Amino acid sequence: MKPQTVNTPSPHIEVPPHPQWPMLSPAEREALREHIKQLMRERDAVLVAHYYVDGELQSLAEETGGCVADSLEMARFGARSDARTLVVCGVRFMGETAKILNPEKTVLMPDLGATCSLDEGCPAEAFSAFCDQHPDRTVVVYANTSAEVKARADWTVTSGIALDIVRHLHERGEKILWAPDKHLGRYVQRQTGADILLWDGSCVVHEEFKGFALERLRRLHPEAAVLVHPESPDEVVSQADVVGSTTALIKAVKELPNEEFIVATDDGIFWKMQQAAPGKKLISAPTAGEGATCESCAHCPWMAMNALHNLETALREGRGEIHIDEAVRQRAVVSIQRMLDFAERRG
Repeated sequence: MKPQTVNTPSPHIEVPPHPQWPMLSPAEREALREHIKQLMRERDAVLVAHYYVDGELQSLAEETGGCVADSLEMARFGARSDARTLVVCGVRFMGETAKILNPEKTVLMPDLGATCSLDEGCPAEAFSAFCDQHPDRTVVVYANTSAEVKARADWTVTSGIALDIVRHLHERGEKILWAPDKHLGRYVQRQTGADILLWDGSCVVHEEFKGFALERLRRLHPEAAVLVHPESPDEVVSQADVVGSTTALIKAVKELPNEEFIVATDDGIFWKMQQAAPGKKLISAPTAGEGATCESCAHCPWMAMNALHNLETALREGRGEIHIDEAVRQRAVVSIQRMLDFAERRG
């Protein structure tokens, strides 16, 4: 059974330029890091960072007892933490998820404008109307969506748990309405055989990876293993040795015997991959082909909006606080908690 992709409304998504942060001397950088640590202690704050943000932020999170992870583990960590303040270095849906699960805590982000093309491409009002047109389907949304979209869903999933949850729903005979990433949705459908109706959305980073260019790169590096995130187009996924979540791809670099890896996901992940397997060579999968331009060039421009500079400002001034309407939060927490409970049962 093939998934059905519906030509859903596609709002124009303004992709920001990559920010240019002030250059710091080693002494200035160390002083800024120490000041951030002091502010975190004063605010009883813990830092939760995604694999795609700058390696310096990932390092700072680890040094201060925080978390560097994919979005599923970020959600779990935030819910377990005793800190009164959660500082989320990532994109807005991650901060919203932290607040949905921890309404009593202060949730800060270095920049509230750090959004996501998948989130932006799935407006809550249009999505709700789409769901209303298909009331017989179980609504499963990817974590890369707004609180309002999660509030309309039956389940929220991340790439690390999507296959298991959709397979479970399929075995119960349920038909799926999936949003927003069509590439991930198609991959899930192929792997599970579920009846899936797809929202027509994609990630600006993974959409840029090109199958024909990857073929040429593989010929230049015939011993390299190809690691692909399933948000990538079919012609890229089909060439992969490993397809999986960010956590699964990091594990593959560590455990596979290959000395070289071609990686088709945001290159922010290289920091953690190099930490896991310091002797191995990592190569970014090609984007957009020769002579072309790209919007992301293998790094999310919204993830790049997280830096030491605005992290310090957020902590010092309490800027970038996440607020969610309580009625929306109470509906959204149901779909997220279902995922977390399922993950807990799975072990």
